[in-house]
Amino acid sequence: MRLFITGGAGFIGSNFIRHLLKQYPDYKVINFDKLTYAGNLDNLRDVADNSKYSFIRGDICDRQAVDEAIKGADVVINFAAESHVDRSIEGANEFIKTNVLGTQTLLDAARTAHVYRFMQISTDEVMGSCEANEYFTESSPLRPNSPYAASKTAAEHFVRAAHITFGMDVVTTRASNNYGPYQFPEKLIPLMITNAVEDQALPVYGDGKNVRDWLYVEDCCRAIDAVMHKGRSGEVYNIGSRAEKTNLEVITTLLDLLGKPHSLITYVKDRLGHDRRYATDPTKIEQELGWQAQESFESGMEKTVRWYQSHTKWVARTRSGDYIKYYERMYSSR
Repeated sequence: MRLFITGGAGFIGSNFIRHLLKQYPDYKVINFDKLTYAGNLDNLRDVADNSKYSFIRGDICDRQAVDEAIKGADVVINFAAESHVDRSIEGANEFIKTNVLGTQTLLDAARTAHVYRFMQISTDEVMGSCEANEYFTESSPLRPNSPYAASKTAAEHFVRAAHITFGMDVVTTRASNNYGPYQFPEKLIPLMITNAVEDQALPVYGDGKNVRDWLYVEDCCRAIDAVMHKGRSGEVYNIGSRAEKTNLEVITTLLDLLGKPHSLITYVKDRLGHDRRYATDPTKIEQELGWQAQESFESGMEKTVRWYQSHTKWVARTRSGDYIKYYERMYSSR
């Protein structure tokens, strides 16, 4: 099996590549990544010398580069995306370019190359915010509320259109909020851990009661693996762990694990269009593919905290440069 993985130097992508190389030592894995601010080859330092792994620097919007790199691939798995909501609010153009035009470029290249299966890594955010006692299913209406979510929704439509129009074998996953090792520190959990370790303020949007379903990244990788191998063509699969927590619950859990005072919590002005609650129903993937989350919220959080504590050099390199400028822009004036 020859797998063409885009965005493999990012958070979930790098964890998935590591999962593949461990589980399927005969698979050939090609990592095609532009290496934007969140793409980090440090994430794959431990597998860089694996004979079954290769890296190609490239942009999914560059059709010529994609055509050359995709030759001989059996499966395309598209992790490549601009993914941070705050950045999409600052400016949506890059999100439209990468998440929409890039996805269509990959679909066209995959069809030309006669790739067997195209897998789109989407997000539960395409379904917007849900009410109390409501849960996202695969048939929930798509109601994106941020420019980021809108771009991922558009990408899903193009993937579906490729299946209906051209008969392409496609599958799509919509995962809830992932966390774990190698996550870029603009996201909630690594941001809070790294700030708390340095006794810096922990900026919390609004009242901190926004709810998310928290999924440990290795569980997500196992789910993507199951959908890649066994998912039905044209189908969407939600991935969730049924671990709904408010942002405040997450942050106080992290502070307690780190032995830090709750007084580090600082409330800041809420994000524009901030979705109140995401809650994903994973019944379909559980029943059809036999997948279930293995990590509890408590065990996953402890593993995550300990990983960041023991990888201080990775954290320091990741938090340098442009990230500092972005952090100041996002939080200093709130």
